[in-house]
Amino acid sequence: MFRRFRWVAVVALCALVTASEPALAQEAPTTGFEDSQGERWTTPEEEARFLAEVDRAQPDVSVQGIGTTAQGRPLNLVRVGSGRPTVLLVCAQHGDEPSGREACLSAVRDLGYSQNREVRKFLRSTTVLVVPNVNPDGLVANTRENSDGVDINRDHLALVSPEARAVAAVIRDHRPALVHDLHEYTAEPPYYDKDLLALWPRNLNVGGGVHDGSRLLSEEYVRPEAEEAGYSSGVYGIWTDPQTGEPIKQVAGDGQERILRNTAGVKHAVGLLVEARVEPLAEDDPAANNRRRVDSQRVALQATMRMVSERREQIERATTDARLAGLRGDGPIYFGGADNEPPAPEDVDENPPCAYRLTDAQFAQIGDELDLHGVRSAPEAGGTRLVPMRQEERALAALLLDSRATHRIADAEPVRC
Repeated sequence: MFRRFRWVAVVALCALVTASEPALAQEAPTTGFEDSQGERWTTPEEEARFLAEVDRAQPDVSVQGIGTTAQGRPLNLVRVGSGRPTVLLVCAQHGDEPSGREACLSAVRDLGYSQNREVRKFLRSTTVLVVPNVNPDGLVANTRENSDGVDINRDHLALVSPEARAVAAVIRDHRPALVHDLHEYTAEPPYYDKDLLALWPRNLNVGGGVHDGSRLLSEEYVRPEAEEAGYSSGVYGIWTDPQTGEPIKQVAGDGQERILRNTAGVKHAVGLLVEARVEPLAEDDPAANNRRRVDSQRVALQATMRMVSERREQIERATTDARLAGLRGDGPIYFGGADNEPPAPEDVDENPPCAYRLTDAQFAQIGDELDLHGVRSAPEAGGTRLVPMRQEERALAALLLDSRATHRIADAEPVRC
């Protein structure tokens, strides 16, 4: 049977749903994946019906369109709950990684239809936002990229794809305190074959409290809860010796600011990348392996919600402190390195510019992207545009506009104090 989580661990590990207090309303809908016991993935048509039914039936759940793909498929944002902080789940950026989408769809249902008092209390003090299918064109084609060949998870700075633009607008408008990004990975036995891998933002421009909170989410919540549920876990991107558990080499998971876990961290959200293993560890039928993939993602989501419940003040303080540091103009800007890779001396600017100046032509080309990122600018006499560095998105402004930044979208003129 497909495991139906009760989301009790959202609030406290010791909370129990009694026989007299059902976990879900009886009329709660099911996904195509659940109906088939994991033999197939939910179709786009089933997803649309599922979301429409949840939206129609539950006053605490709303579904709104946030854009369309190049092939005209809708991008949806689901809201559950009404308080602070805000948690954002970003699901299935890669179209050939469907387990995150299934976990997100069922999570929307389980939270929205829950009749448990503690879960209802949690939702009164928390807003959960879900983009259940970031790459619907890729899902239909079973491709990693979208229909234009863009890897959406490498597009969170340039914003050339409608999908990444939609996610950027959600982050700008809703300012989530935590972003949970769901993926899948291809195992490389025996060095890289855990059921679930997790990784925090490694970019050095991420505020200290945000970085530490993100690592805490991985190492003290998501991975331990996965292990307790019977799933092996590890750090994404790091091969380990199967005998000693010591790291052998890093194969992914660097500090690139264009990857969502890093972009979200630079934008001051505690966050985590979670990757479920596609291949089974043992001989297993495909449906059972599909259920494992989805179930492990759901355990990780539960752990994230539990951390929000237990540490909401710490999370909000970390993201607030990071925003205030930008407004004060505190600290250096890093154009390279990561939390496990010291930057080269030339990649550290201890005395960043006071602002960046864009020509009229440059601003005409990238003004929309700056707006989607929430980067402030002001017009100057003569038609130029000034992007001040004393703003919440201080580091992001430099990563977008400085000629030293690897993934910049313009070469702006630095203005010294």
